[in-house]
Amino acid sequence: MKLFLSETEIQKRVQELGESLAKDFENCEILLLGVLKGSFLFFADLVRTIGGNPEIHFIQASSYGSSTKSSGDVKLSIDERILFHKKHVIVVEDIIDTGLTLQRIIKEIESKEPASLSICSLLLKKGKYTPNFKSLYYGFEIEDHFVVGYGLDHNEKYRTLRDIMILEYNQS
Repeated sequence: MKLFLSETEIQKRVQELGESLAKDFENCEILLLGVLKGSFLFFADLVRTIGGNPEIHFIQASSYGSSTKSSGDVKLSIDERILFHKKHVIVVEDIIDTGLTLQRIIKEIESKEPASLSICSLLLKKGKYTPNFKSLYYGFEIEDHFVVGYGLDHNEKYRTLRDIMILEYNQS
C-alpha cells in the first residue's frame, strides 16, 4: 500500500466541506443521509463540523462485493419511514466512481420530493463519472486508483486506517 492522503489532509478538507455546507444550508431543515458502510467515518466527522441539529439517517448501498471494480449491480436498502418531503437532503458518500450507486440513490430520493438534494462525497474519481448535478460538494478529485482507509475498504478490511492508501492490487 502507498500513502495517498494523510489524516491531516483529510481532516483539513472535511472541516472546509462542513463549514461550506453549514453556510450554504444555514436556517434550513437538513436531512443528512450517510451511505453505508464506506462513508461512516467521513459522515461522523462531517456532521460534527456542520453542527446545528440536522436529522441523521443512513442508507446501505453496494456495488463492489469482493472486487476492486463495480459489479454494475447496485444493492440499495433504505428505511421507508424516513420522511424526505420538503427537507434539504444531503447525501454523504465516501467515493463517486462509476456513478451507478449515486444515480440509483438520486432517483430514489427525488421521487420523495425533497426541498433540495445535494451530494457531498469525500472522493471523486477523475474521468469515471461526472455528475450532472448542480449541488455537488467533494473533498478530493483522484485518479482511477483503488483506495482504502478512512472508511473505505477491500473485502471489509482497512476501513479503520486513519490515512487513505492506494491498494496496489494484482488480480491475476
